[in-house]
Amino acid sequence: MSPFSALDFRRDTWRPGPLLPPGRGRDSVLIFVVAILTFLACMAGIGSLGANRAANGWQAQLVGSASVIIRPSGAEGADAAAIKAAEVLSGVAGVEQAKLLERREAEDLLRPWLGGQALADLPIPQLIAVDLKAKSPATAASLRQALAAAGVDGEVDDHSMWSKQIVGAGVLARVAALGAAVLLALAAGAVINFATRASIRAHEEAIHLLHYSGAEDRLVADILAQRFAWLSLQAAAIGAVLAAGLAGTLRVMGGTQGLVPFLPVHWVDLAVVVVAPIAAGGVGALAARAAALRLLSRIP
Repeated sequence: MSPFSALDFRRDTWRPGPLLPPGRGRDSVLIFVVAILTFLACMAGIGSLGANRAANGWQAQLVGSASVIIRPSGAEGADAAAIKAAEVLSGVAGVEQAKLLERREAEDLLRPWLGGQALADLPIPQLIAVDLKAKSPATAASLRQALAAAGVDGEVDDHSMWSKQIVGAGVLARVAALGAAVLLALAAGAVINFATRASIRAHEEAIHLLHYSGAEDRLVADILAQRFAWLSLQAAAIGAVLAAGLAGTLRVMGGTQGLVPFLPVHWVDLAVVVVAPIAAGGVGALAARAAALRLLSRIP
């Protein structure tokens, strides 16, 4: 009996091995670090969208509303003057609604500033909340003119004093959130680039062997680019899925207001995480290809 008779040489039992060593230890470290950075970058990106929406909401609320303080004059009482003012303001062009606030509602507005104990001893002025139309809002001058024509003594506040501060706070929130997202994305890209180049150097002997075996430099570079593109995509996908899961959980817990009342996040914002794996895979492929071609160009 031939010693080779027990061996099976059928073609379908042979499987080609990888041209490069798997390097699982190094790959796992790369996947872990890139997944963490991608997770943080995705969370920052989702937060930046929420910050932008919050800033737009703050500005819209200020631009779309005004407050009027009514002062009684002559024999007319405060309540009668306030009711008359609300009716007059409701008829002004550009006004959606003019509502006379009850004492309880006015106290709720003042309580954070004065405290509940002080409110009990203070006379609360008659306040009218004016909602302005979005397309053609009434100006403070037109509201004052309407009150003066009706003989009502009132002070109109169109929130212009606060709008500049709110706009500045909105710009700061946008820049901070977007800056954090960009910095983390750049950090993830730098890590992918560095780890890819380090792994290419670790596989230098295998690359030399492929070169001397007659493999074209472009083929070797393509093999490395595909490998590290897949690794980077896997790592970024893990981080993106974790970020989407956490943001989705917080969104459910926050109800209709988003993550928190001052950071409204919508479900569509979670789609931003799709960009991360694609970008990471592209960076990994470009870095691997460039590093491999540079190494191969130095081989005599």
